Amino acid sequence: MSKIEGVIFDWAGTTVDFGCFAPVNVFVDIFKQAGIDVTIAEARKPMGMLKIDHIRTMLSMPRISKLWEELYGRAFNEMDVENLYEEFEPALLQSLSQYTDPIPEVVNVVNVLREKGLKLGSTTGYTNKMMDVVVPNALKKGYGPDFYITADETNSYGRPYPYMIFRNMEKLKISSVRHVIKVGDTISDIKEGIQAGVWSVGVIVGSSEMGLSQSEFNALSPDDKKIAINQTRQVFLDSGADFTIETMKDLPLLIDKINGILSKDQLVIEHR
Repeated sequence: MSKIEGVIFDWAGTTVDFGCFAPVNVFVDIFKQAGIDVTIAEARKPMGMLKIDHIRTMLSMPRISKLWEELYGRAFNEMDVENLYEEFEPALLQSLSQYTDPIPEVVNVVNVLREKGLKLGSTTGYTNKMMDVVVPNALKKGYGPDFYITADETNSYGRPYPYMIFRNMEKLKISSVRHVIKVGDTISDIKEGIQAGVWSVGVIVGSSEMGLSQSEFNALSPDDKKIAINQTRQVFLDSGADFTIETMKDLPLLIDKINGILSKDQLVIEHR
């Protein structure tokens, strides 16, 4: 029977670090040190990419690019990207262990999926050095997938390229892209899933796209929560997501729904 065999999760903003706050403040700080004030929204926009690609994308934003030219009398170059990254990495590593708490419901849902026999992979915008901090700290708190990979192992081709997903599929021995769900909290995650040909799912509450801490989200009125959820859902759908889920608690039911679609597809093929 044709059905989902595995789920590939993102890390920060999806399974750990509610709101994906670990990298955001560091991006803001390194640009400030370089003489450029960037907004939280600008720092979040490329979230999910390999971090050096994230910096390059920020420098390419029209407003930031113009400020850079005004300050330095020239357009940014690759050396500027590398210099900023050299500031970024040690600053992130210093604080990263504080941002490894599993997002509510993740540990329980992962246990449910494992009981159903699903394989659990993961991709990330972090590097191996960063994951050397994140993985053991998250594991101490109850979360760990069967496999993780960074773009360090795909020749620095991170999201939205699909290669990290394919390496997960190879390692976990999953038979088809149609039998894989990618769950993430950024546009880069959605595009990664689309370009790999898997089911691409955006998780809303706790996402970088929503950009709220857990206390900020909890403090919203019911109506404001609905507005924030609907706005984030629309961004994911507009980016091509197959489905969205409000929280990880919704994932098992979504898997059942997709399995129903796959069963119908199989029946159509068998009756041709």
